[in-house]
Amino acid sequence: MKQEIIANCTPEETRIAVIEDSRLVELGIERKESEKIVGNIYKGKVENVLPGISSAFVSIGLEKNAYLYISDVLNQSPTAPSSSTNKPIDQILKRGDVILVQIAKEAIGTKGVKVSMDISLPGRFLVYMPYQNSIGVSKNIEDEPERRRLKDLLESHRPKQGGFIARTESEGIEERDMKREIRYLCRLWENIQRRSANVVPGNLVHKDLGLVFQTVRDILSEDTAVFMIDSKSEQEEVLGFVQMLSPDLADRIQYFDSKVPIFEAFNVEKELQTLLSSRISLPSGGTIIVQEAESLCAIDVNTGKFTGKESQEETVTQTNIEAAEEIARQLRLRNIGGIIVIDFIDMRRARNRQKVVETLHRATSRDRAKIKILPITRLGLVEMTRERKRESILSTLSQTCWECRGLGMVLSNESLMIQVRKEISKMTQGRPGGKMRLILNPHVSPYFKERKEEMVRSAQREFEIEVDGAIRYDDYKIVLEQ
Repeated sequence: MKQEIIANCTPEETRIAVIEDSRLVELGIERKESEKIVGNIYKGKVENVLPGISSAFVSIGLEKNAYLYISDVLNQSPTAPSSSTNKPIDQILKRGDVILVQIAKEAIGTKGVKVSMDISLPGRFLVYMPYQNSIGVSKNIEDEPERRRLKDLLESHRPKQGGFIARTESEGIEERDMKREIRYLCRLWENIQRRSANVVPGNLVHKDLGLVFQTVRDILSEDTAVFMIDSKSEQEEVLGFVQMLSPDLADRIQYFDSKVPIFEAFNVEKELQTLLSSRISLPSGGTIIVQEAESLCAIDVNTGKFTGKESQEETVTQTNIEAAEEIARQLRLRNIGGIIVIDFIDMRRARNRQKVVETLHRATSRDRAKIKILPITRLGLVEMTRERKRESILSTLSQTCWECRGLGMVLSNESLMIQVRKEISKMTQGRPGGKMRLILNPHVSPYFKERKEEMVRSAQREFEIEVDGAIRYDDYKIVLEQ
């Protein structure tokens, strides 16, 4: 696999595109007015403790109080940090308690941010957990001798307090590099503790890395052919960061010096124009329809124009396999999380259904978000979950339509006319004579003008149709005149 990372940096926003085998698979957007806060650490004050839902609400200085669930509550004593989930939450936390919390999930929709007292500090190769004592290794490292080697190195060099997880990138790491990162993460935690002691509750203590540096930390690897950045100052800062963390990857960090915008040069801009579309075409002619809702995402698979050359079962199976691969890419690209239900086309044979599910598993294996896929049902439905830490790209790039108010549809012309005639009848109470004006949206007025004579007979009044672009598509104004 050939991986390329493209960074477009402007004063208004930073955009990161990850391209694998010439296909866009991941997009990150960070805007100046809506900076991401996942990973930030705050000194908070407990405002409410609700035993009924085993939760607490914590003031951290944001517009809404943060949500803290019982499983994320810890004893933060430096001498005996431990989990406290075996006790009711009202026996652990009290209103007015001052605690250190880390943002685990962005505010999504009407929900405030979700926080955890179990602080974690990710590095290039390791994740340091000051309030834990365990040693773990990423499940993506499958070689058992290497797993044992990493555990032994961590056991021999870890500090008195805290635990570590060896990330996937730590596979093959040399001892000196591990020691250097452990020292770096421990110093970072010491600085956070010092700042916390001097900060008033309700304020930021530690800000996580920005989008570009998070990408360096989490994605840049030996698989990356190039990390191209169109800002000279940003490229120099990233280069210094990489030389400190992974000097062997420093030559991958390059400056894009061209009059052509970087996203156009790498054919990214064109593909971004389709991200808000709900319909995605498949290579064979089939389609998938992606419908995001607040609580779940529904995806429908259709054969479209594809008829195949063999049996219907083979045609359907091939379409479903293509769809499974594309769905995995779209979920990652659009950053769709939560509950996802996929309506694959019905397949009679169990082995074909299994083949489609295996394809979906394989296609999602490179996704950094945690994913759980359930077996396909006899109706062809697959239920899955994808970890959601931030809002989807659709939520980032769009807002509720003022015309349809998020419904996605407006009243038909016929429905609108019936509604208008009913209101006219109510206003005139059947009395003939007089004049009136009907003010409509420009897109609707032609339909009414074609039926004006019929409406005049029904209302028994003369009236004029006027156009006003400020009126909503399915709205109108009726003015009675003497």
